[in-house]
Amino acid sequence: MRSSLRLVPALVLFAPGHAQAPPTQPPSTDPVLADLLRETLQDHPDFLKADHAVRIDQERVPQAGVLPDPSLSLGLQNDGFKRLEVGRMETSFYSVAFTQPFPWPGKRGLRTEVAALGVKVSEAAKSRVSLGLEADVRRGYAALLLIREQKTLQAQQATFLEQAERLARSRYEVGLGSQVDLLRAQLERTRLKQAAFALEAEEKSALAGLNRLRQHHPEDPIDTTASLRDLPEPELLTLEAVEARSPELAGAWAGVQQSEKQMDLARLDRRPDFAVTAGLMPRGGLDPMWQVGVSISLPIYGRNKQQRAVAEHDHHRLGQKAEVDSVHTLLWQRTEERTFQIRSLRGIRDLYRDGLLVQSEASFKASLAQYEAGRGSFLGALEALNGWVGDQGSYLQTLAQLQAQHIALREAALGPTAPITGGSLGSASISSGAAAPTASRSTAKAPGAAQDSGPAMTKM
Repeated sequence: MRSSLRLVPALVLFAPGHAQAPPTQPPSTDPVLADLLRETLQDHPDFLKADHAVRIDQERVPQAGVLPDPSLSLGLQNDGFKRLEVGRMETSFYSVAFTQPFPWPGKRGLRTEVAALGVKVSEAAKSRVSLGLEADVRRGYAALLLIREQKTLQAQQATFLEQAERLARSRYEVGLGSQVDLLRAQLERTRLKQAAFALEAEEKSALAGLNRLRQHHPEDPIDTTASLRDLPEPELLTLEAVEARSPELAGAWAGVQQSEKQMDLARLDRRPDFAVTAGLMPRGGLDPMWQVGVSISLPIYGRNKQQRAVAEHDHHRLGQKAEVDSVHTLLWQRTEERTFQIRSLRGIRDLYRDGLLVQSEASFKASLAQYEAGRGSFLGALEALNGWVGDQGSYLQTLAQLQAQHIALREAALGPTAPITGGSLGSASISSGAAAPTASRSTAKAPGAAQDSGPAMTKM
């Protein structure tokens, strides 16, 4: 029996604190994540749709500066109805006329500039799709790593509980333990099996989300070798850096400039357009006639047409400027929130890594030693184990939420930060441990789901 009891402290070597020590030199890049990002941005329909939208607007730019299509007129003028008089009567002839319209100087240039700014709006929309897909992949990948580390932690807990059940049964059979200890060990193992099914389902869901993003079969495997600690250290970004990455802000500014150009174009529409006509009238055996003419459009309805158009684009310009202010204010708020959360989560992470996990491990070892010496209870040792596992799980959740804040900051997302969620480790005692702080209490969204991005980019 004494030799059986001595097996318990040896299990400390397999506990999470030793197996999950942070690496000294975390890799700067993850080839698995790099491949996921490449496949997603290469094949995802939303990205391809946004890319084609940019190409559509690019094709409009050269069209906007081209002269209006000319017209060709064919005609016949004849004296009387009895016979064809071309070549006999001076006023009977065939006619061929060519007409070329010419807009007022400056209109073609402004139309080209309006179309070019439309490309900037489309590029901003494409950038939002790209940033959103990248963020979804990174969140999904971090969630997958979290779940798999939780499964590893759960397997370590299962190993101990199996040994603990054997030990409790041995003590009960020789009269040194109680039936309650054996029943509690069996209960914990059953709860752990229940949680294993839930974690398996969570892993399948995370895999399906990532595979959907890269257009693969939902059950295609994704082999991972990295851990949450291997992901890049979250860096803080200044408000200026976040604004430089924001597609909404770029699109709003492009909308302001486009509205200004459209307002200038509406002012020029008060000026008349011209059309030049040249024609030739063959008269058979008689000398041919020719004509040259100029026509001018008359903007006589300017008060209800062109003037209203100027006012329309001016209102749109003011609305776009208000959107710029709105996006700027919201980005400021989100950047401050995420900066504070990253700093806070860094502190919590360091507290777990440098203090809490060490203390939890020491408490677990002490409880095991007391139980081995017969001075402690089985439930005390079990609670110490579950407390340690709970702290390890909370530490993993902290790492995941730290990544969630970092991803949202780089995404320049206007909506609330989408948390990275895993599964439950399955012990009732664990729920009494310290919960990992979350950046947002909003419901987590599946990778690739549309995010609340605040003010939408408008396109003329």
